[in-house]
Amino acid sequence: MAAKRGTKTSMKNMEKELLCPVCQEMYKQPLVLPCTHNVCQACAREVLGQQGYVGHGGDPSSEPTSPASTPSTRSPRLSRRTLPKPDRLDRLLKSGFGTYPGRKRGALHPQVIMFPCPACQGDVELGERGLAGLFRNLTLERVVERYRQSVSVGGAILCQLCKPPPLEATKGCTECRATFCNECFKLFHPWGTQKAQHEPTLPTLSFRPKGLMCPDHKEEVTHYCKTCQRLVCQLCRVRRTHSGHKITPVLSAYQALKDKLTKSLTYILGNQDTVQTQICELEETRRASLLQAIEECQQERLARLSAQIQEHRSLLDGSGLVGYAQEVLKETDQPCFVQAAKQLHNRIARATEALQMFRPAASSSFRHCQLDVGREMKLLTELNFLRVPEAPVIDTQRTFAYDQIFLCWRLPPHSPPAWHYTVEFRRTDVPAQPGPTRWQRREEVRGTSALLENPDTGSVYVLRVRGCNKAGYGEYSEDVHLHTPPAPVLHFFLDGRWGTSRERLAISKDQRAVRSVPGLPLLLAAERLLTGCHLSVDVVLGDVAVTQGRSYWACAVDPASYLVKVGVGLESKLQESFQGAPDVISPRYDPDSGHDSGAEDATVEASPPFAFLTIGMGKILLGAGASSNAGLTGRDGPAASCTVPLPPRLGICLDYERGRVSFLDAVSFRGLLECPLDCSGPVCPAFCFIGGGAVQLQEPVGTKPERKVTIGGFAKLD
Repeated sequence: MAAKRGTKTSMKNMEKELLCPVCQEMYKQPLVLPCTHNVCQACAREVLGQQGYVGHGGDPSSEPTSPASTPSTRSPRLSRRTLPKPDRLDRLLKSGFGTYPGRKRGALHPQVIMFPCPACQGDVELGERGLAGLFRNLTLERVVERYRQSVSVGGAILCQLCKPPPLEATKGCTECRATFCNECFKLFHPWGTQKAQHEPTLPTLSFRPKGLMCPDHKEEVTHYCKTCQRLVCQLCRVRRTHSGHKITPVLSAYQALKDKLTKSLTYILGNQDTVQTQICELEETRRASLLQAIEECQQERLARLSAQIQEHRSLLDGSGLVGYAQEVLKETDQPCFVQAAKQLHNRIARATEALQMFRPAASSSFRHCQLDVGREMKLLTELNFLRVPEAPVIDTQRTFAYDQIFLCWRLPPHSPPAWHYTVEFRRTDVPAQPGPTRWQRREEVRGTSALLENPDTGSVYVLRVRGCNKAGYGEYSEDVHLHTPPAPVLHFFLDGRWGTSRERLAISKDQRAVRSVPGLPLLLAAERLLTGCHLSVDVVLGDVAVTQGRSYWACAVDPASYLVKVGVGLESKLQESFQGAPDVISPRYDPDSGHDSGAEDATVEASPPFAFLTIGMGKILLGAGASSNAGLTGRDGPAASCTVPLPPRLGICLDYERGRVSFLDAVSFRGLLECPLDCSGPVCPAFCFIGGGAVQLQEPVGTKPERKVTIGGFAKLD
């Protein structure tokens, strides 16, 4: 009996949450405004009419409300529209309607409809579609219906088609969207017609669609746009207005919002004793101190304390807000729950913040008397509720793996601060072991970045972060997967001291970037283009040579480069071939004494002394001999020469023992080209330039990854 009385009290206290701020009655077909407040559809139309907006109060669902409004029963007179007279048309054109000579079509800006929200007392922009662009709050309608059934609000439901006085309704029809008595139901569903197939339901005051529909496309909503904070359908996703937005399935938004709302509600319900203690302190302060207050201030301060007491009473278990939140959590329709829970979570968050930042609304001291409230102030200052940090957001643009793994993150806006963080990581490409998944952990990480040393090569790591403060640990961030290089990283610097023209090459001070500027020789070569051109190849080598094992390094090529070759070769052959700065256009010059991606024949028996990948004007040239790893072979053999877009970074993997070199996309580690290489001697990295171009070696993770150095407009890697 006591439990039933408590439930009934809770439902009764919830009534104020179900009242429209305009008509102060139970919501009927409520619409969700952009400010997250609700208003009855009929009330919204009336408010827009009072504001002077005509023709913008349409029903978002565009469904008839009763058989009397269907096309089959509508009066023929309503379908007749009187055409305006010629003089009337002339006045309309002169007043700015339509188009006429001297006015461009579409020159006027679309009308923006503003709606004065009665709840927040602010003007809300509805766009040019008005109420037709708003969602209907089906969850709130279900809560209102359950409330009516529990407390018997409104009495019997009457037939909508009876002549006065109407009889009590016994049936409802979802197709006709109306309630009927027995006689009216038979009258409007005659035997032998299509309406006779309608299934009768229990009478109700609100007929809702089966699911939440997009007001723009009349399609069922399936996703949630976090950027716009709006439910969208499949057609909305491909629109330009949502380009680049973060869109998640409605199931993810449903689960996330439900978890947050449940956690906040659990926090409030778990602090009932604290709320009751604060109420007692407020009542004691009001009783002991305000009785001696000055008469002119007494009523004002009593009103403040009474309002604060009422606000704190609303946080108890039997309150309207908590009861309404518990009813919303019963919603199983995922889009409807996301729509209702988003605005409810903001109110719960404000109630939680008010609980944490509790202070009496009125002091107990007056101008003509003093009151010692030291004990009360001490109690109030000790009521300090901290929130755990929210889930961090990993910065995928600055997080990467090279010789080590660099992880960078940030806290969301308005998140409580974190004292330190915990970073967890594990490999995903190892066989699963019985028992719970084991994560490697870095505790008490200061700052918002971490360096993970000595990762395994050729592996995939998953990483996550969570913050911690005095209140405890927060939620984990979303998992981020990183590929590590397929071989140990080779660290080297650029050495251009031999075989090249120093006038055309500019090497940075740290010897990790090089820029080729042809300058005057290129102009002279263009002048002699028809008679003979002497355009040289400029070469830069690495200052280390590989003699064993597997090595990997990465670089970035400026997309504006004219012609750049990136690869490896025998140190002795490189010095021998490029020592004399060969003539490119001369018929005596062999452009490829080794192997590169543009070679015509890659099936020779002897391994070539060079292996280069040819890049020019933002494209990579893959020749007819490209390996099948690049995905370019056809049914009858290797594909013809083709080009692929240049990735942000190129990776080179050298297997000295096997005599093979692979070129990869250093971001996704997708294979581009694999070819043989003569490894009978020391092999070193090489970079060739024909015309203008620039190359930047990727810096090791241990050096400051945030530092950038610009060489002739070409920025180094972050």
